[in-house]
Amino acid sequence: MSIVGQGIDRVDGHLKVTGAATYSAEHRLPQMAHAMMVLSTIPKGRIASIDSAAVEAMPGVIAVMTHRNAPRLALPQGSQPKKEGGEQSKPDQKKQPPNPKLTLLQDDMVWYNAQPVAVVVADTFEHARDAARRLQVHCRAERAQLDFAQAKKTLRRPEPQPERPSDTGRGNFARSMERAPTRLDATYSTPMENHNPIEPHATIAHWSGDKLALYDSTQNVSGVQRTVASSFGIAPEQVRVICPFVGGGFGCKGSTWSHVVLAAMAAKMIGRPVKLVLERTQMFGPVGARPLTEQHLVLGAAKSGKLAALRHDTISSTAFLDDFAEPCTAVTRKLYASDSLQTSQRLATLNVGVPTYMRAPGESSGSFALESAMDELAYKLDMDPVQLRLANYAEKDPEKDLPWSSKSLRECYRVAAERFGWNRRNPKPGSMRKGRTLVGWGMATATYPANRKNAKAMASLLPDGTAVVRSGSHDLGTGTYTVMTQIAADALGMPVSKIRFHLGDTMLPEAPVSGGSQTVASVGPAVHQAARALREKLIGMAVADSASPLHGMAAGDIDAVDGWLVSRAAPARRQEMAAIVARAGGQPVSADANAEPGDEKKRYAMHAFGAVFVEVHIDPDVGTIRVPRIVGAYGVGRVMNRKTTHSQLMGGIVWGMGMGLMEKTEMDWRFGRAVNANLADYHVPVNADIGAIDITIVDEEDKQINELGAKGVGEIGITGVAAAIANAVYHATGKRIRDLPITPDKVLV
Repeated sequence: MSIVGQGIDRVDGHLKVTGAATYSAEHRLPQMAHAMMVLSTIPKGRIASIDSAAVEAMPGVIAVMTHRNAPRLALPQGSQPKKEGGEQSKPDQKKQPPNPKLTLLQDDMVWYNAQPVAVVVADTFEHARDAARRLQVHCRAERAQLDFAQAKKTLRRPEPQPERPSDTGRGNFARSMERAPTRLDATYSTPMENHNPIEPHATIAHWSGDKLALYDSTQNVSGVQRTVASSFGIAPEQVRVICPFVGGGFGCKGSTWSHVVLAAMAAKMIGRPVKLVLERTQMFGPVGARPLTEQHLVLGAAKSGKLAALRHDTISSTAFLDDFAEPCTAVTRKLYASDSLQTSQRLATLNVGVPTYMRAPGESSGSFALESAMDELAYKLDMDPVQLRLANYAEKDPEKDLPWSSKSLRECYRVAAERFGWNRRNPKPGSMRKGRTLVGWGMATATYPANRKNAKAMASLLPDGTAVVRSGSHDLGTGTYTVMTQIAADALGMPVSKIRFHLGDTMLPEAPVSGGSQTVASVGPAVHQAARALREKLIGMAVADSASPLHGMAAGDIDAVDGWLVSRAAPARRQEMAAIVARAGGQPVSADANAEPGDEKKRYAMHAFGAVFVEVHIDPDVGTIRVPRIVGAYGVGRVMNRKTTHSQLMGGIVWGMGMGLMEKTEMDWRFGRAVNANLADYHVPVNADIGAIDITIVDEEDKQINELGAKGVGEIGITGVAAAIANAVYHATGKRIRDLPITPDKVLV
């Protein structure tokens, strides 16, 4: 029986519950100093002066690093920002910094509030924090662009990316709209949101001569290695990045931010290891956020519900330092069949920190707008929302005209609707009550692309009969250690207890960023291939060994079971794998693999799909919204571990609740600074907010995406949830709320 698919316990679970798992800030190095960033308090301007003498004299202070004394980096790090009018400046490409969003104390410019402007280094964390708070940085403020409405007057088109064009179109939109008897024209908005993993960003930097070791909380050890190496003008091989555990990332740890390089600069400056850990308030500004979006949708449909035309225009906020586009239209281009479709993406530039990926970037924000619009259209047509979606079911990718590698969305609708009891819904808004409490039922479609990149892995059998499998991937708490162990156990024919999986180190075979729900789909095939290659190597050694019971047999007639090589025809003929290694000299036997995607994306469209149904209870007097139950069904390819898959989908659903009802970075737009930069005022769901969550994973086989048939599950869970909640709120109250989050004041207005 295959171990892949079983819901085995996490192999790293014991380390975590006993506190033995070492996170980035917990590594101990001799003579380690502590650093604290000082952040700007203006959104734009220049540093006029820094009064560092008094701070330098404080107990325990080792150094105060500013733009006046910071190590000069090999490549110019001064930013090349966009001009005020939205026009892109034209810097010399040869002098471009390796990462424009980094602000590394190379000049006196301030481009956003909460930008790093100094680093204080001391002997203890307490001394560093106290000194950093006393450092006086005087700035000359300049006029900043902090008005989204004003910024929209000078919109820019983002640079096109693979799979993310800024504009798309098919059919004749204007003509199709003229012929559509039912039309909807609505605008939806989502606010700036900040990641709040339990573990904040943290880096320990240690130089040994010209070699740098970084213990960094990251979703991309190889990306950190490349960015830091280019910043210092050294070879990537001179930088080692180590990250065995991540206490949550959700996208913010997928990029290399300024604090990582600043820690390395401080360590170089004082000649000893430096630890730099961000305070919770510092998680708002210098390490990215989900940008603001404004999404305009126009839909035209026949009386049957068939979409005749669909247009989706998105404006998202970006920064002067660097661009980031929230690809909200990606869902619209793929989800429903429509002969005429237009989408556009534009950027409104503000003096804020550079936005970044946040769980299901684009798809989460975009699905809120699209799925809310579909619900509004269903009411205009007097049509069941599920039936409207089925009437526009895309049997193939409507954008690329390719067949789906697999698609179980019809089954997801059926299963989730049945488990929810959708057929008992009274469609009239405000018609369902529980006592005085208003009851609303809403639904939405979930989807996320199935991504995959190149990945490498190595598998080794040791003389003691245990196997070690290595890949420079990451475990963000998602279960990578466990799932890769299962894949290796299946491929090797060994019990899980005898396999150890190593990750989170640039000394290991390279793997891609753990983002875009692609880790299992990318690293899994590499682990599988490396383990299979090791298995075949051991079989070859056995059949060639005259002393082996398997000598002379055909390799294809030998199986691997529980650490033994066994003849299929004569099971008594068997040999323990460890004995093969011992007889070959006692040295580990290894095999490696490089798993690369083929041309499958030229032949198939690859997405995961799901359906989510939500019930809300609303107090008509005070507007409080409770969510007693959510039902979701998902088709996500072959499941590697039932337990971790369920956890990932549940986590995404909970995040979707936060997006729909709570999450918003409250900005003081006079100064461009977050005023709720803490976990008391930045609201996220807690246990008391969560009702019953019923998740069904629909059996789905996909032999096209990769040899394992695995799609990602990390992000699809959040998609559609905010829209389903908004649709349920409308059903309960008759009030259509198009601006997230949906708070009691909006319900009562």
